[in-house]
Amino acid sequence: QSCHRPAGKRGSQEPGRGGLPEGVEYIPTRKKGKNPMKPVGVAWYSLYARTRLGYLFYQRQVKKARERYPHGHSVTQPYCFPGVKILPIPVLSNNYSYLVIDTGSGQAAVIDPSDPLAVQAAIEEEGVMLEAIFCTHKHWDHSGGNEALCQKHNSCRVYGSALDAIPQLTNAPCSRHSPLADREKVSVGCLTFEALATPGHTVGHMVYVLDGAPFGSPPCLFSGDLLFLAGCGRPFEGSPETMLASLDVAMGLGEDTLLWPGHEYALECLTFASLLELDNSALEQKLQWAVQQRQEKRSTCPSTLGEEQTYNPFLRTHRPELQEALGLWQGAGEDPDAFRARVLKEVRRRKDLYQAT
Repeated sequence: QSCHRPAGKRGSQEPGRGGLPEGVEYIPTRKKGKNPMKPVGVAWYSLYARTRLGYLFYQRQVKKARERYPHGHSVTQPYCFPGVKILPIPVLSNNYSYLVIDTGSGQAAVIDPSDPLAVQAAIEEEGVMLEAIFCTHKHWDHSGGNEALCQKHNSCRVYGSALDAIPQLTNAPCSRHSPLADREKVSVGCLTFEALATPGHTVGHMVYVLDGAPFGSPPCLFSGDLLFLAGCGRPFEGSPETMLASLDVAMGLGEDTLLWPGHEYALECLTFASLLELDNSALEQKLQWAVQQRQEKRSTCPSTLGEEQTYNPFLRTHRPELQEALGLWQGAGEDPDAFRARVLKEVRRRKDLYQAT
């Protein structure tokens, strides 16, 4: 399987001012596969996140996705740099797991192994040794494969936040589980990952940053449910202020950082964003590109954090054009970050209403 080597900004056809191309009907991606987070309500979320009902729902998700998408929900392409290979693995109806390989030693790590069979198939095809599982958070669609993979790979360790009830992390033998602190680093072969605490979606949500400097590549951010292409995870266990601070942590990584999100939500998120900023040419161009990608069932990963700042409304809370579009103005004496959190809350409210329609 050939590797795609990122080389500057992607080209795309200049879109028209009307958003979607003529004759293309937009169907939100989430409506094609059930999303356990879509039913709104504290009671439902508590059942999903804290009881066995959530695990049973996850098992049902896995079974249905394997039947509906035997080869995965999207066509992906590995990304290669000298010494490292990143393989996106499409799992469930819209999730991504990532197999990250040190090509020199054959050691590998996986981020968020939702479906252990799909991940194991990729491990066997690549002929690598799984040494680490990096889990961004506790939700079953990101952590459900931990136990099965640990049973298969004796030397594999599970990493994540002790604040989340991550399978095989908080209830596993001490020799196998490895809770991480904010800014703590872990090496897998020649690969170095840094864990960043990004609470909001869950109290213990973490993202992982692969240091690309030794390989002559940009940093790689595996963002879980913190950040998507043109989108952001819902703050189930945090305030707008908490989520804003976590997004700011991610944005501090640099504009060339490659974003590898936990879900294929690009088309839905870009379409929503286009309703907020009608005259954003970068957004129109990215939407046109995403439409073409998704028509062919191709993955939209990765983007860059620099790109995201031009069209992702959750990262544009400081932009006057977005504030004006939302009808929000900073109050006299209002702290700038408090105002940004208010803008983020309004964007989130509108996105939730958009999903419900």
